[in-house]
Amino acid sequence: MALEQLSDIVQRCQAIQDDNYTTEDYSVFQIAGRTCIEDGESAQVLSIVVDEENKNIVRCMGWNLLGPLVQILLKKEENNLPHCLAILTHLLEVCSPKELLVGLLEQVEEAHPDSIAETVILLLQPLQKVLLRLGGRKASSVGMALSTLLGQVARLPVPQTKEQEEDDVFNLCRCCSALLVFVRPFVEEAKQSRTPTPKEDELRTELLKFCMKSLCEPLLEVQLKDPETLAESPLRNFATEILGILSDIGESLPDLLSHSLLRRREVPGFLEEEVCYPKESLASLAYLLFVQHIAMDTFPTVFSSVFVLQCNMEYINLFLSRTEESRLQKGLDLYEKSLVRVEDNSLPVQLMELKSFFSVPQNLVKVMTLCPIQHLRIKGLKVLQLSIDKFDTEAKYKFFQCMLKTSHHAGVEGYIIKNIKNQIDIALKPDKGNEWFMGAHLFPLLRQVLCLPQGPETDLLQNLDRVMESLNLLRYLLIRDKAWRNQTGIWTELYKIEDYYMKPLRMGLNMSKAHYEAELQNTKDNSKKTNAKESQIQESVCSLTVGNEKMPNMTPEMQLQVLHSALHTFDMMESVLARIEEIIEVKEKP
Repeated sequence: MALEQLSDIVQRCQAIQDDNYTTEDYSVFQIAGRTCIEDGESAQVLSIVVDEENKNIVRCMGWNLLGPLVQILLKKEENNLPHCLAILTHLLEVCSPKELLVGLLEQVEEAHPDSIAETVILLLQPLQKVLLRLGGRKASSVGMALSTLLGQVARLPVPQTKEQEEDDVFNLCRCCSALLVFVRPFVEEAKQSRTPTPKEDELRTELLKFCMKSLCEPLLEVQLKDPETLAESPLRNFATEILGILSDIGESLPDLLSHSLLRRREVPGFLEEEVCYPKESLASLAYLLFVQHIAMDTFPTVFSSVFVLQCNMEYINLFLSRTEESRLQKGLDLYEKSLVRVEDNSLPVQLMELKSFFSVPQNLVKVMTLCPIQHLRIKGLKVLQLSIDKFDTEAKYKFFQCMLKTSHHAGVEGYIIKNIKNQIDIALKPDKGNEWFMGAHLFPLLRQVLCLPQGPETDLLQNLDRVMESLNLLRYLLIRDKAWRNQTGIWTELYKIEDYYMKPLRMGLNMSKAHYEAELQNTKDNSKKTNAKESQIQESVCSLTVGNEKMPNMTPEMQLQVLHSALHTFDMMESVLARIEEIIEVKEKP
């Protein structure tokens, strides 16, 4: 029935002059042709399609058969496969390239989630052939095709392990490799002319879009394996080729890297520069260059390590502002690799005025304190120390001030105070003195360090790290800097420190100890009153309120353990404070 309909419509259309076919003619041809192909009559369809008398009809209507042809080719039905391939090949030669392009891309877009990779790989060669038929008018069509293809490839899962990439379990590697073959003739065309025409400029712009999108998806999601771990990595090869294409179309890698620092520039075909140079794509580029060392042999060595760090800081901040493990890992790796290139004690204080040099430490603190992944928290602390080591003395001073003001985390503040102690120690060594960690400049920093946020009512347990490091620093200063030398000025400032820090701390310790001792006694009394018989049946569970905050339900034994631990902590603070008071008392004696 369908074959008869197809033969009838073809015979009727042969008599129509100037291709004036009606909408009904197109509809009948499409439905009848589709049904024939789906019913296994592809051989008969092939004979109709290749008949010279039907050339005009096939040229106008043949592209409507792409849908059923692609479905049969994906199913790989042996009986119909050769005939369907022959039909597709003939259509690619005689049909309008614009209509073929629309039809092929429609098949790519409508691919079933389970057959995305197979559809993309099947249609890449036909798409390439169609685009090459467009001649010099192909730029926008190439861009549309690349965007559609990448959009589908981006839906494929990214291999996480070496084995997954080796076995290509998600077919992402095959798709990326096939995309490189697909795009190569257009890259060659774009790079041939040293003085490109406007049409060639348009093609370069579309290829730039492709590279930028590839850097974002899938490359931003991929964790590339070390060459020693995986010698033949299709994804590493894809990244290498994408950076190579950027160079081939005239994009300078240093210019791209420093894009955020340079003035905006106009690019043909773009309304907004961010569309042409997305920050995430440039961040991925920086990661591939400086962490994976891809294309680093083409990167000029004339750029200073400080300039490279400046360029990368915005990308590092972009990575660290996210919460995904892969992005945080890339941000930490890029920050570390950018810092190790810089000489110790060389970063000037002027860099602290740049927004990224303020934002990156703030995001780094979030990684160290809020990230649930331990190895990232550890790496964050390592990179924080590395960044401190690279600042010059004045920059370190400003950095410490900023961190004490903005981190709002006792552990981080304690770590910064420990670094301040180390800098004072260096300053006190012979021929190492500097004005920033001695004398008048040191006092404002010490006031930030020796501070109880809520005075005597400060939660000393929550601020344990900060309080202990502050006390250790004060004790160190009093022992290391003799009163008769007073290089740091600590002995001049001491009477103020006693008033604004030591006395409130002593009062806070007394209040805290009294509160916890009372809670301890109440808990012991309540425990004794517990019915022995009930205790044998079910262990008593109750709650504890400390500092107006209700703690989780605990057994009496657990409560006692917590309270004893708190009292031990207060004793530890009191012990260090008492030693400081003894030192002061001894020094003040005639």
